Amino acid sequence: MTSLSALLAQQIRATLRAAGGWIGFDRFMRQALYAPGLGYYANDLRKFGAMPESGSDFVTAPELSPVFGAVLAGQVREALAATQTDDIWEFGAGSGALAAQVLGALGDGVRRYTIVDVSSSLRLRQQRTLAPFAGKVRWAQRLPERIEGVVLGNEVLDAMPVQLLQRTDGVWYERGVVLQGDGFAWSDRPTDLRPPVQVPGDHDYLTEIHSQAEGFVRTLARHLVRGAAFLIDYGFPEAEYYHPQRAQGTLVCHRAHQVDADPLADVGLKDITAHVNFTGIALAAQEAGLNVLGYTSQAHFLMNNGLLQKLELLPPVDKAPALKLMLEHEMGELFKVLALGPGPAWQPRGFAQGDRTHRL
Repeated sequence: MTSLSALLAQQIRATLRAAGGWIGFDRFMRQALYAPGLGYYANDLRKFGAMPESGSDFVTAPELSPVFGAVLAGQVREALAATQTDDIWEFGAGSGALAAQVLGALGDGVRRYTIVDVSSSLRLRQQRTLAPFAGKVRWAQRLPERIEGVVLGNEVLDAMPVQLLQRTDGVWYERGVVLQGDGFAWSDRPTDLRPPVQVPGDHDYLTEIHSQAEGFVRTLARHLVRGAAFLIDYGFPEAEYYHPQRAQGTLVCHRAHQVDADPLADVGLKDITAHVNFTGIALAAQEAGLNVLGYTSQAHFLMNNGLLQKLELLPPVDKAPALKLMLEHEMGELFKVLALGPGPAWQPRGFAQGDRTHRL
């Protein structure tokens, strides 16, 4: 593991030298996460799991409880019927657990399940997990001209590189990375970049902007000609994201189920993530021609799709992890669901109660 991190650090140092000694954090984050064979999502280290004893770094909803995929499958079934499609596309499929849960629940209701994932090591794990569905599952390196079907993205947007903005003594800077010995250090440069809304006050303030995630949604809009997209992630609407009191931003790292705030250390050995500005994502989608079909908390979305009824059928040992999907102090409130679609607007049942589109 140490040699992996050392090789990646060497590669980033070469990038810095070629760039004149400074790169924006988004470029650093891209290499730290996605450098072929070395970046966190491109290497062979285990990432997903419920407990640190497994060697994992964090747990996502499908690993926490298979109920997540079973409930989401109900929403997917409705969306396939409403849009008269029978294909599913999943971006960033992780261990393949969500795909297995959805395919297991929908059966013949799905003709084909396509996974788009930049990680070759995760692709191998997905292939093992999804072996029972080998006839339906395929992997794609790029998007076709037209996507017709339901798109899923669970904890995808948060892993897309972000730019860091730092306001110091009333002046905005872009925060980047420089060399410091064999390691890395922060360095701020004046910039014309700004958060999408004015942040009240004159106190020092660190935050993120999400050009790559918004660009992803615009690209998706160009290809999604019929169907719907459900994006599930942790984040806030813009007014909460750029609240004056959120002065340290949202950027964090995950390793061995612990959180730390130093993405410049141990590159390639830990996840780097930022919360999602769902207003920015929704606006980018609308500008590219998609409709916002709904926005709400994960708890509301899952309950609207029958989570409580499924909980009643679970044995006690399985209820506790499933409850974390909806409890406010666990995943229920921090995680949100944004639904997008081309063509005539319609309301998926996941947003029948508690829709918060008006708060975006």
